[in-house]
Amino acid sequence: MKRHQQLLLGFLICLLLTLPLAACQPGESSSNQDVLNLWDAGPITLDPAISGEMTSHTYIMQIFSGLVCLDDELTPLPDIAQSWQKSQDGKKYTFYLRQGVKFHDGREAKAADFKYSWERACNPKTGSQTAATYLGDIVGVKDVLAGETKEIEGVKVIDDYTLQVNIDAPKAYFLAKLTCPTAFVVDRTNVESGKEWWRKPNGTGPFQLKEWKPDQLLVLERNELYYRGPAKVDQVVFHLLSGVPIDMYEMGKIDVAPVYQDYIDRVGDETSPLHRELIVLPELSLYYIGFNTQKPPFDDANIRRAFCHAVNKQRVIELTFKGMANKAESIIPPGMPGYNENVTEISYDVAEAERLIAASKYGDISNLPPITVTVSGWGGNIPDYLGAIIYQWQENLGVEVTVRQLEPENFLYYLKEEKDELFMLGWVADYADPQNFLDNLFYTGSEYNVSEYSNPELDALLDDAAIEEDIAIRFSMYQQAEQRIIDQAPCLPLWFSVNYVLAKPYVKNYKPSPMGIPNLSQVYIER
Repeated sequence: MKRHQQLLLGFLICLLLTLPLAACQPGESSSNQDVLNLWDAGPITLDPAISGEMTSHTYIMQIFSGLVCLDDELTPLPDIAQSWQKSQDGKKYTFYLRQGVKFHDGREAKAADFKYSWERACNPKTGSQTAATYLGDIVGVKDVLAGETKEIEGVKVIDDYTLQVNIDAPKAYFLAKLTCPTAFVVDRTNVESGKEWWRKPNGTGPFQLKEWKPDQLLVLERNELYYRGPAKVDQVVFHLLSGVPIDMYEMGKIDVAPVYQDYIDRVGDETSPLHRELIVLPELSLYYIGFNTQKPPFDDANIRRAFCHAVNKQRVIELTFKGMANKAESIIPPGMPGYNENVTEISYDVAEAERLIAASKYGDISNLPPITVTVSGWGGNIPDYLGAIIYQWQENLGVEVTVRQLEPENFLYYLKEEKDELFMLGWVADYADPQNFLDNLFYTGSEYNVSEYSNPELDALLDDAAIEEDIAIRFSMYQQAEQRIIDQAPCLPLWFSVNYVLAKPYVKNYKPSPMGIPNLSQVYIER
């Protein structure tokens, strides 16, 4: 899944330093309730079919649910589906739903609700940018996406509690894809109540939306009907951009706080009381600069490689992140199955960059057209890390790069059409499989292939890897594919993120997943 808000939050903190601390909000505390107070920027949407970024996903995964979910080891487990059977050829799944699973309004969720939800997600009128990626393996989905029919051929309701799903080929990651919000169940009556129905969502998840004041407050309330047992806190109150997180944390306004570069020295000091409350968790993510491979000058692989060679990534991380990230030498992050520690990266080498420019069809840096990088943001503020990279291109190559900002709420949803020659983006794993990175970001025509990179040989290798049943061979094929991508440089891998979070001692079991999203239903307060 895409992430861009994290790239901006450091700037928001700087801006918030000039603002007074927000007063307590309704629902913030109660003498007879367990309330978890958090800080966040807030969701862009609560529609599972539309959401394509981490911030919205964080809320959607508390309010809605699907057939399967991921455990702490990122293995698919039963959720609304209590079990399933896979055919011998690996192309037919029969899901057996739990009886008595209810939406927040008390109506029971049934197999037909999933069929409706998936067909709605694939309907062109819905405007989903995720349906092809996460539901596209199902037979008939492409026809619905093309507007040729409204029903997905490969989804059949056998009875109220049995759903049969046929996919186009045996794929090891298919179940994991169904853990993504696009595959979650929604209530048809709720959806058809109005265009912005998701502002009053009727989900099946452990929490229901009680209150939402954009840019101020969002309150989730425990769903007493939740089929896996009620959440352990009564409410979760998100304070939206309401102050500097660490200040609010120290004043007792919030119970958990993200830690950014400006504060890591104080929090990282082992003599600081805050250090004992620090949680450090690597994230399965990649942050990168993408090249628009269909537009000069980055239609030439030599120019793309030259721009990669001209950046000292470790220096950028040390100067602007204070070590709070790990240099990316690969596409697949450490900790992901199939990670290759022996991958050959495009290292920092200015002389090689100059040689590649001379060998390109442009011949000299003076022949390059104007270059602009598209980023998420507003107000002309340029992130320190981006400024450092642009400075290195100027110093090492003699090239000028300008910056154009898109509003954060529009960035991910319009980037593919709006991008310039370069763009800054992040990707966080949806599930623990190399396919989630390599196919989604670099397969020809993929929804998330913003670089518009196309390589038929790579596509064929990824297709073969997708259906390979031998795990060792499969991962070897993905490692070959990854090396081809790095060599052709449709992107400049920058860093793998690490989450730094403060949590009060009385907050128990707050544990963000490798995707950075905590299961709030398992968090409890012990004072």
